[in-house]
Amino acid sequence: MLPEPDPTLCRALADDLRSAGYTGAALRDAWGVQADDAVARGLRGPAERVLDGRRDALAVLGRLWGLGVAVPRPDAEAALPSLGVQGAVALGLARVDDDRVAPTVLVRPQPFADAESEVEWWIASDLDEAALGGPLPEDHVLGVGGASQTLARLQVTWRGGTALDLGTGCGIQALRLRRLVPRVIATDISERALRFTRLNALLNDVDGIETRLGSLFEPVDGEVFDRVASNPPFVITPRVAGVPAYEYRDGGLEGDALVASVIAGVGAHLAPGGVAQSLGNWEYRDGESGLDRVREWVGPSWDAWVIEREVLDPLAYAELWVRDGGTVPGTPAYARLIDAWLDDFSARGVTGIGFGYVLLRRPLAGAPTLARYERVAGGGESVFGPHLAACLENHDRAAMLDDEGLASAILRVAPDVTEARHHRPGEESPSVIELRQGGGFARTIEVDSALAALVGACDGDLPVGALVGAIAQLLEVDADELRADILPRVRELIVTGFLTFADA
Repeated sequence: MLPEPDPTLCRALADDLRSAGYTGAALRDAWGVQADDAVARGLRGPAERVLDGRRDALAVLGRLWGLGVAVPRPDAEAALPSLGVQGAVALGLARVDDDRVAPTVLVRPQPFADAESEVEWWIASDLDEAALGGPLPEDHVLGVGGASQTLARLQVTWRGGTALDLGTGCGIQALRLRRLVPRVIATDISERALRFTRLNALLNDVDGIETRLGSLFEPVDGEVFDRVASNPPFVITPRVAGVPAYEYRDGGLEGDALVASVIAGVGAHLAPGGVAQSLGNWEYRDGESGLDRVREWVGPSWDAWVIEREVLDPLAYAELWVRDGGTVPGTPAYARLIDAWLDDFSARGVTGIGFGYVLLRRPLAGAPTLARYERVAGGGESVFGPHLAACLENHDRAAMLDDEGLASAILRVAPDVTEARHHRPGEESPSVIELRQGGGFARTIEVDSALAALVGACDGDLPVGALVGAIAQLLEVDADELRADILPRVRELIVTGFLTFADA
């Protein structure tokens, strides 16, 4: 068990990391771009070779906690003048083997940027497969992986008073939420994970994070929050003997029941106007759509925006997560685990597994007004959070307007929207007109000439109704019929970020 982190030792470690210039950019410069890409893929050899023989503090700490490689004790002592090797041992970050210091965890720089500033945290987590040289233990506490980075990019930027990080792991979402609210509750079923969360908060001098042990919503029974973030253990894993169940990814329930429990239960813990965002997998069963199943979990009481990014077939899904656990393809163990996954899916009639993002909100007053369940493949993930926040604000404003109100609204085309027209050879009029979104989810939608003309004319000058009337006259069509056809599509363009209110 990782020891309880000592605040004084954490401050000493931070001083040493800072003095060594232990940043992501410095490590990339030290071992080079190619080696850095290899480290991201779990290959430490190229970086280790570059650093071999260097005894400066950055190189020593990079080998020790960036790559998970033992270093000579004299080099470690020199690189840790404030903490010392014994301090690192007391924090549970290293052990001494004769004249060498071996890492027991990884401590890696993790950059993060929001509207206010850019920061870089040091994040401690368990040794990865490359450092262990084999499969992970079932109580492994993951560092900042792809899923946690995706969830961070999704987070809307609204502030609040309190936040919940459900299934905190190493605590990365709690650190990010703390930038938006003064108080964060971080929960997990793993005491080891909670100790990593406390360690990382102390190491980065972040207060206001409280950790609680327990499953799902048990530790926060009766409490409500303005913000909830959850990267739950959503991986669908066979519940049979011989299949490892990793705490960081496997929820311990059959199929997608854990994700269903998170989605169905989180609404009761949202304050009015509160937003919950999570990742998840959901099953397609014998023709039943996974998105339809998510809709049932959400129920009728909450605003919901669910985005499915991909659907994997059972074999591809099994291969993905068997490899993730460190079992090597081509081995008997790999084939046995694949068979276990396929047997489990077959028993429940699973034909596909969806992956996506779930945003739920408790309406401030009245009935919910948002229910979007869609498949979106594209997108520049670095701007998902601000984009979602802007889209929700646009939706809320448009939802308050009837058709007369919308016709009176003055709109502006978003600056990232472009238009593409496709012509058949020799024809003057385009056969296809597309609006393309450069940011957000990078949507491409096909529009007719009337809607394209309206979007092109939305420059913040005239109201929508006047534009529709002018376009109807130009196209020689009935203005009332065009208005009835075009206004619902204008609402969709507002919600998806192609159009925005001119005074926003």
